[in-house]
Amino acid sequence: MDTQAVVDWFDANERPLPWRRPGTSAWGVLLSEVMSQQTPVARVAPQWEEWMRRWPTPADLAAASKADVLRAWGKLGYPRRALRLWECAKEIGAGEVPGDVATLLALPGIGDYTARAVACFHYGRNVPVVDTNVRRVYARAVDGTFLPPTPSKRELAQVEQILPEEGGPRFSMALMELGALVCTAKNPDCAACPLKSTCAWQLAGCPEPSAEETARAKKRVQKFAGTDRQVRGLLLDVLRAAPHPVPQSELDAVWEDAAQRSRALASLLEDGLMEQDAQGLFHLPH
Repeated sequence: MDTQAVVDWFDANERPLPWRRPGTSAWGVLLSEVMSQQTPVARVAPQWEEWMRRWPTPADLAAASKADVLRAWGKLGYPRRALRLWECAKEIGAGEVPGDVATLLALPGIGDYTARAVACFHYGRNVPVVDTNVRRVYARAVDGTFLPPTPSKRELAQVEQILPEEGGPRFSMALMELGALVCTAKNPDCAACPLKSTCAWQLAGCPEPSAEETARAKKRVQKFAGTDRQVRGLLLDVLRAAPHPVPQSELDAVWEDAAQRSRALASLLEDGLMEQDAQGLFHLPH
């Protein structure tokens, strides 16, 4: 892979995302990576700005209540991430976000991708960082397939092999950006791609994905409407907006299917995203 061509393209096309500003702390980078998981950047940016104003350090977030954290999370989805960030901040306390992958992985709620992203993008460690965008670019440019295979640990070693000895972190960021803006999932803009002349998929004649690959890709796409996730979100919305604990009737009003509503409510209680007091009223955790 022509790593310099990718970096040159990035130099000319890098998005001015708020967490890429000079001086952004390791905490700011960690926060952006957790917020951006399965969530579009356009929705993340304003929430990230607000969180950094309210809680610019892990110690600041650790001092907040769980209820305030969940309210501030808003519509980002997967609200368990908010509580895991709070737990992570509690663990870090007044200290600094660590810079090595192993120590980052020991923190609550920090998985392999986030640990590597913080180590690479903030601390400049030349470690492979593999997300959906990187996986897709690698599949097309190197393997010659339109759709990437099922995620596996092998991908880290594969991406590590293409990292340049100098400027690896910048290249890793560029590769991710290329997948987000040009080598997109459905309609890649190959004419604008800096790898077009060397891309294995292009050189193979742009073969269509097989039926098996297409079926696998469709299976990975998660719908939202009508799912328990949607119901959980609606129930949490009631509590976020309420200045006081609410009765069961206010929760019942947001979804007609009683069985699904009950299931979603039970899962929120189990996940610690909602609590019920001695009077039977529901509220966000303290």
